[in-house]
Amino acid sequence: MSDINQLITDWGYAGIFFVVILGNIGVPVPEETVLAVAGYLVWSGRLQLLPVLIVALVSAVAGDNFGYWLGRYYGRAAVERYARWLLKPARLVVAESFVSRYGALAVCIAQFVGGFRFLAGPLAGAVGLPFRSFVRGNLLGAVLFVPYAVGLGYAIGYGLGPYIAHAQHALGGIGHVALLLAIIVVVVLVAWRTIARIVRLGVMRAIRARVRRRHDHSI
Repeated sequence: MSDINQLITDWGYAGIFFVVILGNIGVPVPEETVLAVAGYLVWSGRLQLLPVLIVALVSAVAGDNFGYWLGRYYGRAAVERYARWLLKPARLVVAESFVSRYGALAVCIAQFVGGFRFLAGPLAGAVGLPFRSFVRGNLLGAVLFVPYAVGLGYAIGYGLGPYIAHAQHALGGIGHVALLLAIIVVVVLVAWRTIARIVRLGVMRAIRARVRRRHDHSI
């Protein structure tokens, strides 16, 4: 992870584009952490906010669209074989059911759920979600997710910047980078687990309600 974050520090906007597009194609890279690092670099003056948002939005939408067409081309079986490396079988079934039932809304919400976000495009294509519906959910999800992740890193800099600066003098350059990454990773993980738990509970309730309705109709 530190190598990927160093890529953003060294390559700037090109590094953001590279990581975000990979994450949205279906490669499990720490996309949210990278965007948070980019937000911190915006706060520190090393990157500009508008180019960061534009690059992240374009790469997120392009990567998801590419992943969608990969799912359409290779089909459900191939996507499921790949997804087993990232999700447990039960969660994969939940993800497929969620996308099939809620379409564009599921694609949008997937941006905020680690593990599901990487597979949203390929899964949507594999289950046959209409492209227009996918694009609507994809665009809305990117517009909500990118500013959130970048803003999280900016907020870390704004709130903890003076303390990090003091730590930089005490620990030196390498210690500064390690401390920054540790803070960002902890904050991102806490935020993501909270959001994922809320979304997961909502999905499970929806699926259980659907199963109950089917059972009632069969009776």
